[in-house]
Amino acid sequence: MRYTRLGNTGMKISEVVLGCMSFGTPDRGNHAWTLDEETSRPLIRRAIEQGITTFDTADVYSDGSSEEIVGRALADFAQRDDVVIATKVHGRMGDSPNRGGLSRVHIMSAIDDSLRRLGVDHVDLYQIHRWDAETPIEETMTALHDLVRSGKVRYIGASSMWAWQFAKAQRVAEVNSLTPFVSMQDQYNLLQREEEREMHPLCIDEKVGVLPWSPLARGRLTRDWDAETERTGKDLFGATLYSSDDSSNRAIVDAVAGIAGERGVARAQVALAWVRQQSAVTAPIVGATKQKHIDDAIASLDIELSESELEHLTSPYTPRNPEGF
Repeated sequence: MRYTRLGNTGMKISEVVLGCMSFGTPDRGNHAWTLDEETSRPLIRRAIEQGITTFDTADVYSDGSSEEIVGRALADFAQRDDVVIATKVHGRMGDSPNRGGLSRVHIMSAIDDSLRRLGVDHVDLYQIHRWDAETPIEETMTALHDLVRSGKVRYIGASSMWAWQFAKAQRVAEVNSLTPFVSMQDQYNLLQREEEREMHPLCIDEKVGVLPWSPLARGRLTRDWDAETERTGKDLFGATLYSSDDSSNRAIVDAVAGIAGERGVARAQVALAWVRQQSAVTAPIVGATKQKHIDDAIASLDIELSESELEHLTSPYTPRNPEGF
């Protein structure tokens, strides 16, 4: 495993981040395809044994049970100071009006709930899961700054939004001497590259780390285009993605398969190697439901794609609407 600094900070993260949305009680929340605690723990342990130090979850994943499972596993398998724990705030965690969004009242209660579920006294990276158009960004940034000052949060990050929104948030932090975002977690993979237009140049210029979610396009890059899995029929959010240009998507998936076949490696290794070689990217967030998924992610670090291979992978891409906001 290799390690790299997150953005312009001194904190180092593993070059593979384990995404923990796969871990959660299946009958809690809206992710019926998740793995229960007994099945999740060996995967978390495998990640730690292979040198992965960075774990990304969210309060809304399986109605908080992802945080609970991850927190207990990390407490059993690692020392607290040896891991980087990232979680998120924004999603609705109850029926009352103030149990969602990025208001000060929700952020202040949500962090305490996340810390309780994780069983820790601080998180290393606290990310706003989406933009909240109903709350002034000044209120949100001030609340996040206060969490950093309190010691409950070490750094703050953001996730999928328009580049102008991210720039506005950073400007608000700058002019008011508040804590800025150090990372952007956005959807980025061979089937969805629209972040290359504005968000990634902004992050490079601002020295903000980029942690792509869904680097394997919900697994679409790891199998034939028409193949289905157990998760396919249960992943309601995933069903809304990757439908912009069927012919382009098929060509890209075929290109991944071709290069993987020539190299004698798994398709996931090729798709992840492409993400890693993009200049804006710090580390991809990789979900896992099998040990092989973790092993392939780590093996991808040893693959350097040639210029001709990179061209073969990217040439079928067509412009499309951004997805996942």
